[in-house]
Amino acid sequence: MIAAIRSELTRLRQPRLLVVWFGLMALFAILVNTIMISFVSGGGSLPPGAPGVAFPTRAALESSSGLMAGLAAASNMFGVVTLSIWALVTATDYSTGLIRLLVAAEPRRWPLLAGKVVALAIVTAGATTVAAVVNVFAVMPAAQAAGLSTAAWGTDLPSVVISAWTNLFLALCVWGILGLVIGVLTRSAAVAISIGVGYVLVVESIVKMAKDVPSDWLLGTTLGAVASGGMATVAYGTALALALGYVTLGLAVAVIVFVRRDVTD
Repeated sequence: MIAAIRSELTRLRQPRLLVVWFGLMALFAILVNTIMISFVSGGGSLPPGAPGVAFPTRAALESSSGLMAGLAAASNMFGVVTLSIWALVTATDYSTGLIRLLVAAEPRRWPLLAGKVVALAIVTAGATTVAAVVNVFAVMPAAQAAGLSTAAWGTDLPSVVISAWTNLFLALCVWGILGLVIGVLTRSAAVAISIGVGYVLVVESIVKMAKDVPSDWLLGTTLGAVASGGMATVAYGTALALALGYVTLGLAVAVIVFVRRDVTD
């Protein structure tokens, strides 16, 4: 499996891919932090079905964890980017015919899939770091311009940063694995990306706006709770357990299909 990881990491070191991936993470970090500060400082509140984002209260934003609040607020946007990249990398193996060469070189197919997951998780850690760094540089001037108090942001700084980074990384890995699963099933990056974006921006929004319909178990809500370290409606432990369930089921399906599917056609 080590060889598979090295091979995948080599293929992932494509400047264009990394620029797009890291660039989108940075862009969303800037946009969401800027809009979040302006929105919260103005006393606004999001409608219940607002797609993709969840802003904190002003009190939460001015607390010690407020410095990294933008990561949780933009977590679903980051997640869609991550899902799309994982799906693109996975589906490209089929569209280019590379999967036939890989399977011929490694008849045991599961190490190929495991190596891809590990390699993509490593690069996802880099993308998470980019988002965290850009978040800090974006939120501080925006908060000062909006007149928000940042006095508490220096309190317990290492713990706040590490916790926010870890929670976002875990959420993004789940998003990525689901993208990989969709990529394996559909063998089409376009279809996989459409499903991911459509689900977050359309399906979940409609379900959340519907009355008397439980939405705490939805993917976006669950992973948003993981990225936030827990929410009022979904505890952190519950969110992690649900996320683990999504990952376990998704990987089981992906492994079965990947191992048994005929790749000669």
